[in-house]
Amino acid sequence: MSRVFELAREADTVRLGAALARLARPGDVLLLAGTLGTGKSTLARAFIRALTDPFEEVPSPTFTLVQTYESDVGEIWHFDLYRLEKPEDAWELGIEDAFIDGICLIEWPDRLGSLVPRRRLEVTLESGAAEGSRRATLTPVHQWDDRLGDLDP
Repeated sequence: MSRVFELAREADTVRLGAALARLARPGDVLLLAGTLGTGKSTLARAFIRALTDPFEEVPSPTFTLVQTYESDVGEIWHFDLYRLEKPEDAWELGIEDAFIDGICLIEWPDRLGSLVPRRRLEVTLESGAAEGSRRATLTPVHQWDDRLGDLDP
């Protein structure tokens, strides 16, 4: 069952990212979907900082396509697939290893096509009703069902 969160300010997106991080486990895949400027990178940055260091430099992997971070919970893989030319190119990024024992944050997951993992949490970000606000819809697919009830950003 999906959960919807109204995010009035950027700080709310940051809190949601940190709250998701507190529930993350190795093997988790979070697909961050939404158009440009809806907060995917903000949520990912907050997630990573919650598990590493609040001052961790977290650049957008727009050009590198992937960045990795060590945490006490496990290795975090942050993918930005906007520039991915074809789904099969994801294998060259090490995505298979990331799916096995990492915690994956994937921006622009539609670029994966049929390679989207069966077990995942879909996080769709879109503009909210008020200017500058966002709406996040979280949909568990064979993963996270047991944890979303505990989510309190």
